[in-house]
Amino acid sequence: MAEELIISISGMRGIVGENLTPSIAAEFGCAFGTFLKSSAAVQNKTLAVCIGRDSRKSGPMLAAAVASGLCSTGIDVIDLGLIPTPSAGIMTRELNCCGAVVITASHNPIPYNGIKLLLSDGIAPPVNKAEQIKNIYLGKNFKFVVSNMCGSVVINTLAYETHVNKVLAIVNRGQIAAKKFKVVLDSVNGAGGPITKKLLAELGCETIAINDDPSGMFEHTPEPTADNLGSLCEVVQAKNVDIGFAQDPDADRLAVVDEQGNYIGEEYTLALAAKYILEKTPGAAAANLSTSRMIDDIAKKYNSSVIRTPVGEANVAQAMVTNQCVIGGEGNGGVIDLRVGPVRDSLVGIAIILNLMAETGKKISELVREIPCYYMKKYKCRADKRQAQRLFAAALEKFQGARINTQDGFRFDFADGWVHLRTSNTEPIVRIIVEAQSREAAEKYQKIIDDIQRDIT
Repeated sequence: MAEELIISISGMRGIVGENLTPSIAAEFGCAFGTFLKSSAAVQNKTLAVCIGRDSRKSGPMLAAAVASGLCSTGIDVIDLGLIPTPSAGIMTRELNCCGAVVITASHNPIPYNGIKLLLSDGIAPPVNKAEQIKNIYLGKNFKFVVSNMCGSVVINTLAYETHVNKVLAIVNRGQIAAKKFKVVLDSVNGAGGPITKKLLAELGCETIAINDDPSGMFEHTPEPTADNLGSLCEVVQAKNVDIGFAQDPDADRLAVVDEQGNYIGEEYTLALAAKYILEKTPGAAAANLSTSRMIDDIAKKYNSSVIRTPVGEANVAQAMVTNQCVIGGEGNGGVIDLRVGPVRDSLVGIAIILNLMAETGKKISELVREIPCYYMKKYKCRADKRQAQRLFAAALEKFQGARINTQDGFRFDFADGWVHLRTSNTEPIVRIIVEAQSREAAEKYQKIIDDIQRDIT
């Protein structure tokens, strides 16, 4: 059975040639352009949108299609070319654009691609505005302009330089360069290779780059998880380097491998960044409900607090802006520093972690050992809406003594751990995350959920 095209608050994602075609991309561009024109503060003002893309071979085709849709509604297009997603957010603000489009399917396999939308602040649209765009698309309520009012397309090649300079400005470049770190970088042949090598060179690092050709032909399953990074761990171990970094195809997520070739994981990316920032800068942190308690422990150490949000980069970014947070992100390896931009950014994570190593003089494995360790299990179960509600109700009954957060599904907090249950926006499943101070405690909570699941199916 063919998969359905997914349209959610973060944009559109599908399989190229099956349910994501040039005509669909063009109409989504028309919808976004119609929305932007209708919501503009000043009518008849010339508006521009940045378009960037990751390295997938379908990227140029879809970017051109979206650009045609935008131009047909009177929106000018600034083509940024092949760039990481965070670069698009940065350039949106630098060029005073009313929005941005990133052609990417993030960590999904090669057959997929997607269309991610950002507004003028560089943040994805909130739910109500995302719904407006979706309804314009589904209803084909496009507002086209006449020939002489169509938008034009120009090329801008300054994204790499602009992005790198903003990252360099938030760390001690000389302190990092003095260490002459040896780094292995795995960019999975995505968009991150060229710009990240440029950043590492500016930081005085010796870089061993693997899978750094932005061809879109991913050498391994692109999500930067332990199962997919065996080759990176082997290279780190064989080359006697200081650290290994792994990016996803659009370079907004970062995973870390220590100097011994051990996969540290994505959860530690934000924890390490928070450790460096909160020690120096008073202020709150923000993280979604599915992010490890490690950030809470770090914040407590530095007399800070953590603002928890529903899952989703836009939710974290908006909370950071509202509460003037000094650091934030998600446990999937996404670090957000508003001084650079309100988008998850692997380059920010790399620079901050290297600065932490340089300033403390400690190896990455030593820094990891300083952070309280938890056992985390992430998995999912199939459940329609009725089954999901029964699962939630039963969990509420079983976990009566827990502190409960209902911003996004149900998060149950206990003295020794927590459980987060939430439905997917795009498929009939419940996502389950269990974290505890020990494997035994985590397995205890997981067994309760598994027993409930068996009872309702």
